[in-house]
Amino acid sequence: MSFTTTIKEEISRIENSKSENIAELSGFLRNSGSYEDGVIDLITENATVVKRIYKLFKDLYDVSCEFETRKGNNFSKNNLYLVMVNEKVDFILKDLSIVSEDGEYLERPKPYLVDSEEEKRAYLRGVFLAKGSTNDPKTSRYHLEFIIDESEEANFVQELLNEFYLNSKVLTRDKGYMVYIKEAEKIGDFLRLIQASSAVLYYEDIRIYRDHKNMTNRLNNCEQANIDKIVETATRQIEDIEYLKENLGIELLDDKTKEVILYREKYPEASLLELSEIITYETGKPITKSGLNHRFRKIKELVSRMKNQKN
Repeated sequence: MSFTTTIKEEISRIENSKSENIAELSGFLRNSGSYEDGVIDLITENATVVKRIYKLFKDLYDVSCEFETRKGNNFSKNNLYLVMVNEKVDFILKDLSIVSEDGEYLERPKPYLVDSEEEKRAYLRGVFLAKGSTNDPKTSRYHLEFIIDESEEANFVQELLNEFYLNSKVLTRDKGYMVYIKEAEKIGDFLRLIQASSAVLYYEDIRIYRDHKNMTNRLNNCEQANIDKIVETATRQIEDIEYLKENLGIELLDDKTKEVILYREKYPEASLLELSEIITYETGKPITKSGLNHRFRKIKELVSRMKNQKN
């Protein structure tokens, strides 16, 4: 079972107020329904959603629904469930703010339908039941989308989502429009919004695990990069020391320079900070990482001058 199916089955069991049920059914019908010759047709692949739609029609309008099961197309092995309503159709369409009092299609539902925050949530829940989907958080990317036929409806859904600060966007496709959310945190917020509580727990557990794993990997990479840098620096310093010994000797060097040479050879893998702490502890003469770096820089400059004179 896909994560999307799990979410739809969970939110199909939610108990709402009458006004919320109207908003939810309107959101579903606008995005997964049609009406012609006095019949409302709705289609879905989810049997649980069919039961939800049947219950909403029965509770709100006391009408019975007819059902048909059809085979999916070549790209889907799932059955398609067709729900048909042929009673009180005009009244239902007007009550759901699908058509005006004159029977004209409304590109957007009237404001009263989504007047409260709860009704907005319910409308979005209906749209998700009709045309929503989201990736399982175990996959490599986060993505939630609604595939919507009409431009005005897509813009309306985007506006509702963004009233809840979900940062949704609209993308034009060959057939219709995609309203989508890509930020992991915002997708979790949407699931809370439509009251998919169990899905939220699953989603956040996976998201937190992945974020923690990514953070650990970044820290490990950073630590490895630091180790590589320490080794590279120490290797260059030892190479400079060996060049000095072969071409000049260290007898003429001052005592402080001789000291850092001695300790670098003794502790070839130590970082500058570690080496400064060792020297301070063993000699009783404090030296900072910066001071130590200054001495190695003098050695490097000396070696550089010697090489230039040779050339």
